[in-house]
Amino acid sequence: MTALRCFNEWLTRMGAGVNARPLLRFVLFFLSIFLLLQWAYQALADTAAYHFYLETLTVRPSVWLIHLLAPQDGVLARANRLVWSGGGLSVYNGCDGVEVMQLLVAAFVAVSGPWRQRLLGAVYGLLLIYALNQVRIVALYFAARHDRAWFELVHGLVGPLLIIALTTLFFAWRTGRDETPRAA
Repeated sequence: MTALRCFNEWLTRMGAGVNARPLLRFVLFFLSIFLLLQWAYQALADTAAYHFYLETLTVRPSVWLIHLLAPQDGVLARANRLVWSGGGLSVYNGCDGVEVMQLLVAAFVAVSGPWRQRLLGAVYGLLLIYALNQVRIVALYFAARHDRAWFELVHGLVGPLLIIALTTLFFAWRTGRDETPRAA
């Protein structure tokens, strides 16, 4: 089944083909949840919880993965930075994958269906985004270390688009498993 056909079927089930109100309700609810999550995340900036997520759950696993692939590179985790002889890579708010996580959670909250299915979809989706972001950070390291032109491409275009595209496909697949997804 093509992605366009899946999307068209999803729009039809949302009621967009007959009446735009369910789709509009979904979009407004989705945006409200996303903005609330954004506000909460920004409120956590520079707190111990934020530093734990960024430094312990994001940077350190990336360094561990790099050690598996290139132990000779001597990459170290220093707070929110990956540091090596002759360089470093900083991971900031926006590089941690949280915005895409928020989009996914807002989408699963806004779409109707059984709570258990939506909760499982959100949990599996968060794990997927986390893993994809780890791969992106490792790719950014190798690009920064070996080819700055690739770094800019992976950092600004390929990495974010790939994560968003795969997350969108995951959401479409998960909600397509439910026989009656409708706007909340």
